[in-house]
Amino acid sequence: MADNNHAQSPQQPPKPYAGLRSLDRLVGTWNVSGPDIKGQVRFEWLEGGFFLVQHVDVEHDGRKIKGIEIIGYKREFGATEPSKDIRSHWFGNTGETLAYVYEVDNNTLTIWGGEKGSPAYYKGKWNDNGDMNTGAWVWPGGGYESTMTRIKDS
Repeated sequence: MADNNHAQSPQQPPKPYAGLRSLDRLVGTWNVSGPDIKGQVRFEWLEGGFFLVQHVDVEHDGRKIKGIEIIGYKREFGATEPSKDIRSHWFGNTGETLAYVYEVDNNTLTIWGGEKGSPAYYKGKWNDNGDMNTGAWVWPGGGYESTMTRIKDS
């Protein structure tokens, strides 16, 4: 007679993709300032650690901008592997939905509008201890400078 009493080991939950750890630099609450912008942004990990959520509350050129951005690897329906790049989707208070590609390392934060290599992008440099990022958004015909200063770790 066959033994059907095999103990089943519990299935381990999936682990977040290693490349996401580069986003840890963003976690916390930041003051955003510049000649044309002021306000706060807050980054926090969504439960499970696969996505970073940015909450935005700023004023840019006299316009109030509020919204959320979900940042992480894209994994298409039925796919087993994530996208090569870290991607995001922005949902704003005036109905816009925008897509970005993030690149974060110990020296630089680059956010590409749409796709990597786009003429619309943010590029900023981290200070030595990672609690400030200074740079500029650039797009054809415009842009603005800004500085993010961490005021609170998560």
